[in-house]
Amino acid sequence: MSRSVRVVWDDALIAYDFGPGHPLAPVRVELTMALARELGVLDAVEVTGCAPATDDELALVHKRDYIEAVKRVSATGRPDLAHGLGTDDNPAFAGVHEASALITGASLAAARAVWTGEAEHAVNVAGGLHHAMAAAASGFCVYNDPAVAIGWLLAQGASRIAYVDVDVHHGDGVQALFYDDPRVLTISLHESPRTLFPGTGFPEERGAEGTAVNVALPAGCGDSGWLRAFHAVVPPLLREFAPEILVTQHGCDSHALDPLAHLMLSLDGQRAAYAALHELAHETAGGRWVVTGGGGYELVQVVPRAWTHLIAEVSGHPLAPATATPEAWRRLVRERTRQTPPLSLTDGRDPEFSDFSAGYDPADPIDRAIMATRKAVFPFHGLDPLP
Repeated sequence: MSRSVRVVWDDALIAYDFGPGHPLAPVRVELTMALARELGVLDAVEVTGCAPATDDELALVHKRDYIEAVKRVSATGRPDLAHGLGTDDNPAFAGVHEASALITGASLAAARAVWTGEAEHAVNVAGGLHHAMAAAASGFCVYNDPAVAIGWLLAQGASRIAYVDVDVHHGDGVQALFYDDPRVLTISLHESPRTLFPGTGFPEERGAEGTAVNVALPAGCGDSGWLRAFHAVVPPLLREFAPEILVTQHGCDSHALDPLAHLMLSLDGQRAAYAALHELAHETAGGRWVVTGGGGYELVQVVPRAWTHLIAEVSGHPLAPATATPEAWRRLVRERTRQTPPLSLTDGRDPEFSDFSAGYDPADPIDRAIMATRKAVFPFHGLDPLP
């Protein structure tokens, strides 16, 4: 399915490190790349490095005074609470600008490769820092790398970009940065803001001409409900919008084991979402697909397996769910984390779902969430909210 795939990686990307005990531990990305390498996933792609984003590139979405503030914190390690740096979520640390700019540079390299045709798909699993705002850090995110990549694509002349965010947390930063720009369709499927940070992402947040789309799912939603909601909202909107390029954020914190949220997806359900987005990239965006990581705080059992599946799916060579994890990787897990590694790439689930077209059940909270989103935005796109 995929003609050419690029994975952007540099070992220096793990320098984005808020310190011991912080949920966003860089070992999750280190273990992902190690697992993908051991399983031969990286043999099917081109792995390239990246350069840090420049100030001008960061300024495509961030305020210049904010960039300067991050640089000051980076040089001194001292907090700047006015810009969200030095909080429990975003501790200040020396080198924060350089680490954040490199992650953003990796997403820019992915976007550049796809836009120029050097690659059909490109991946930065270290990216997906979707909460950062124009002038403030938020939710473990200092620079908003997917938004910078979208801003760069717009500057190159792209006129229709779709962004789909499957992180358990609302993609508030990307939505806010393009809220009034009809060239950018942002779709976020997330746990209800009534029960989870950042407290935004209601269906009524519709943006310019219905181009901000929010599916707020109830706590406890599992594979079947999540996939039902995804297929009821995402494919019809992408088909109607017909983006020139698809950008996706793949936070895997929707998993049942994630310690920070309350959805109940399995690894197998997440893998089904990756496959669906791959198909939609080819169907609606001519195959042009920029992929980032995102949240995910179960560092051993979930993130490395989920994103190894993601890279494999993007490469066009998906892995069988029952694939065993290599012994060399299991040793690395024990050495780096002292935890017991998973033995295979599956949770043993069969992620089936009933399609929304079969009918709407007003007594079902997931169906009510689906209908709230469809009523809020489908008419803007000439689509019927009813099944």
